Amino acid sequence: MPRQVFFYDQPERFVAGTVGQPGARAFYLQASARGRITSVLLEKTQVAALAERIEEVLDEALRRSGGDSAIPAAAPQDLLDTAPLDLPLEQEFRVGTMALAWDSVDGCLVVEAQALVEEEDEEAAEAVFEDDDNGPDMLRVRLSGAMARVFAKRALDLVAAGRKPCPFCNLPLDPEGHLCPRANGYRR
Repeated sequence: MPRQVFFYDQPERFVAGTVGQPGARAFYLQASARGRITSVLLEKTQVAALAERIEEVLDEALRRSGGDSAIPAAAPQDLLDTAPLDLPLEQEFRVGTMALAWDSVDGCLVVEAQALVEEEDEEAAEAVFEDDDNGPDMLRVRLSGAMARVFAKRALDLVAAGRKPCPFCNLPLDPEGHLCPRANGYRR
């Protein structure tokens, strides 16, 4: 079956969102433009890794430009998107691999999320990966620096929202441990 590529160039909206309660949430990436909506399912760790890596790529692109790029150093508050995911929420695929690139010619971030390839399908998929028409389905989104910063901030906030707050400083507890700034080095 031919690959389906869901392509958005400067979408009206590109967000990470959840369905369900903390501990049982499903995480989605959702892109929308001109009445078209694409939603893909992924893991919480993938959302966190994507957001952190976006921040790193943007920081590096800004550094390399000598500060002359249109990339904001932080997410512009007036662009923050806190609305829930758009409905109907219809999952196109579960994300397996993701890739990021900074397009310095157009000054935008390219985000790609490819469908998960099942183990029994890996050999067949490897044989067709060289032919772009037959690879796994993909969501490809091109974002301005400002929109990418906004996405990363929302995604990081979303991941942190499911964590219990520290009783001393109210910051989300990190599953790997939390060094509380208010409790004189108290570690939970």
